[in-house]
Amino acid sequence: MQTIELDPTLSTTLDHARQPGLTLVIGNKNISSWSMRPWVAAVAFNIPFTEVRLLLDQPDTAAKIAAYSHAGRVPVLLAGEMTIWDSLAICEYLAEQFPDKHMWPQDVAARALARSITAEMHSGFAALRNDMSMNIQARLPGRGRTPGAQADIGRICEIWEDCLARFGHRGFLFGDFSIADAFYAPVVMRFTTYGVALAPALQAYCDRMLAHPAVARWVEEAMRETDPTPLHDADLPRA
Repeated sequence: MQTIELDPTLSTTLDHARQPGLTLVIGNKNISSWSMRPWVAAVAFNIPFTEVRLLLDQPDTAAKIAAYSHAGRVPVLLAGEMTIWDSLAICEYLAEQFPDKHMWPQDVAARALARSITAEMHSGFAALRNDMSMNIQARLPGRGRTPGAQADIGRICEIWEDCLARFGHRGFLFGDFSIADAFYAPVVMRFTTYGVALAPALQAYCDRMLAHPAVARWVEEAMRETDPTPLHDADLPRA
């Protein structure tokens, strides 16, 4: 994976990024949970791409993102002349383009369930997102436990218990690492930051996720970031 810095001239940024192969535009690794999902999936399955990292919470963030996508959000995948935004759309595109990677489970029942829980993660758990936002560098045990966030934690634990019991005989939600695991990686980060106590089997799953090379690499690079994120930090739950 190659990383490039942004050209300060917006008119040339997109042309520079549109080089042969794939370019994944992401936000700060410390806080951008949506970016983490396709990045981890691509790295886990050895799909080569060039990374472009944009700093979030800056005065010019919106303008820089607009150079890549009118949707105004990261992540964005550039594939030749195509622009693919939204983390799930990106992962589905990668799964289609690299069918030999088996990014989804091969078993029909497992694949249907994997897509269901991935879609639920993609569209739900608003309280957890709002009240326990991702900040890999922070340690905020016990904070953000609103009733809504606690209900979301309970539902996630239910999902993990079901998938691990039915399909997780090799350690991840559906045995081998899949897109579903990549989508729940930011949840593992949140549970770590906010000190969520889990049943032993679920904590063991989190430990395996943290040890996965793709997740560990994201965390390592997130921990090295020193970029200010004033708007994000202002939203972190207080004691």
